[in-house]
Amino acid sequence: MITINDISARIAGRLLIDHASVSLPSGTKAGLVGRNGAGKSTLFKIITGDLSPESGSVSIPKNARIGQVAQEAPGTEDSLIEIVLAADKERAALMLESETATDPHRIADIQVRLSDIDAHSAEARAATILAGLGFNAEAQLRPASSFSGGWRMRVALAAVLFSEPDLLLLDEPTNYLDLEGTLWLEDYVRRYPHTVIVISHDRDLLNTAVNSIIHLDQKKLTFYRGGYDQFERQKAEADELQTKAKVKNEAARKHLQSFIDRFKAKASKAKQAQSRVKALERMGTVASVIEDHVQPITFPEPEKQPASPIIAISGGAVGYEPGKPILKNINLRIDADDRIALLGSNGNGKSTFAKFISGRLKAESGEIKLAPSLKIGFFAQHQLEDLVPNDTPVEHVRRLMPGAPEAKVRARVAQMGLATEKMATAAKDLSGGEKARLLMGLAAFHAPNLLILDEPTNHLDIDSRRALIAALNDYEGAVILISHDRHLIEATVDRLWLVNNGTVSPFEGDMEEYRSLIVSSGKKKDEKDKPEPVADQASKADQRKLAAERRASLAPLRKKINEIEAETKKLEKLIATLDAELGDPALYEKSPAKAADKVKQRGEAAAKLSAAEEQWLELSAEYEEAMAG
Repeated sequence: MITINDISARIAGRLLIDHASVSLPSGTKAGLVGRNGAGKSTLFKIITGDLSPESGSVSIPKNARIGQVAQEAPGTEDSLIEIVLAADKERAALMLESETATDPHRIADIQVRLSDIDAHSAEARAATILAGLGFNAEAQLRPASSFSGGWRMRVALAAVLFSEPDLLLLDEPTNYLDLEGTLWLEDYVRRYPHTVIVISHDRDLLNTAVNSIIHLDQKKLTFYRGGYDQFERQKAEADELQTKAKVKNEAARKHLQSFIDRFKAKASKAKQAQSRVKALERMGTVASVIEDHVQPITFPEPEKQPASPIIAISGGAVGYEPGKPILKNINLRIDADDRIALLGSNGNGKSTFAKFISGRLKAESGEIKLAPSLKIGFFAQHQLEDLVPNDTPVEHVRRLMPGAPEAKVRARVAQMGLATEKMATAAKDLSGGEKARLLMGLAAFHAPNLLILDEPTNHLDIDSRRALIAALNDYEGAVILISHDRHLIEATVDRLWLVNNGTVSPFEGDMEEYRSLIVSSGKKKDEKDKPEPVADQASKADQRKLAAERRASLAPLRKKINEIEAETKKLEKLIATLDAELGDPALYEKSPAKAADKVKQRGEAAAKLSAAEEQWLELSAEYEEAMAG
């Protein structure tokens, strides 16, 4: 049992956790969720003892080992398998002692303990974990220094998994994994024999790998049983009950207060009035449900969509060195309404292919044809470093809108999903999610016909990912997506392409079939074995075609909904202006006729707003029903 009792924590003067408590039974797999900046990583530091809380305590069983991924990725000359094996400090110490021990009794004790901890199968277990995270047998023998930072972080993750602590803490472990590694980790955490707490914004991981959710919200911790979908339902039901309870509480308080106000001055009713005062004090109040508003994301629609195919590749080959193509024999086409996700392990060439179709890499051989006037928007995580650190989002956008009024520049920043208070914040002081929103907005600034997104979710919380899904589904251009977020893929794309064996080809199965290829037998499938097409290829292809046709047929309806939304905003603004003018007593004294005219305008605007809102509700329901069908 792990017990967090009445803890409070403050960082840089800001209270993040306020007298929060939660208990976890041994063996629990819990997802720790909450908005970015809520204090999730701070809670981890309190659990590990790296940070002392202002009040309260954390109780963990005596001698329980706590493990988390090292912040410094290993970069030594030791091989990957040696680094992972060394993470089990007891085994490493016993193995070293066994080479020098001379006392027969001690030698016997060492061997018994090595047997107890299954030390002799350690290399096989370490190799299995490394393989699951993307390292083949050859790579496992290479020194850590020969790998990039992202791959070294995988080694650090492998090391903590191998050490098998009693309490495993994972903070956004999928940020440096590809989809294949994420699917493997989901299965590993689900089968892990001890307690796990994982901070993640990956909805599928939180539905597949854990059996409970800890919600850090409004500085409090709340425990929910089940995965993320169950948590959302339970939270919505609790919020609804709380809202009803607040209405009921306010009505009862109003009734009591009314009695007190009426009779407190009457001697005959003084005693009853005083008892009502005490009842009112005892009743207390019910807190309002506080809803965190998530800024929507909007991608500008292409002014004119070229005829399909917008890109056609015949016998294409591409690489970084002449004569050494990373990908070859590419024969594919991209249509104007395509939604395509690229599958395949990191290192197989997904980003290379994305750069190829975006024009960042030239064809080494073969032919690639682009539709005339085709505009392509490209977003990749590494571009976060390209932002000018001391420039604000407004300054980044103003460079693309020379001479435009300040209001228009700020409106474009708002479309990127950045709140007003963030518009004047230097890029270096923005959160990772805010930087990602800014970069996606800059990538799509010129209304591209094709939008390529390479791992767009790494710094986005679940609500922001939901906003991205909505933006992609509303966007009328073509989309190429590389992501380890399975929920994002399933919610936004119609086609899957597999990048492996040095080429790119359609994968006719769905994400569940692809997942089974990755996690079958508890290990990653060898990339050399090309997945076999599923039996119902034709039906799935037809389904994807129908989905694309449905989206195209619904475009006019979506456009009408957008027009009504714009009209609604104008009417709301007009009513607010009229209300401000009508609230001035001087208007009625100086110009009664003008005041009457404005009252009439206000009534007409309110009627139009009511009609527009009713039409918006009807059309939105029609749109959602059509999309679901």
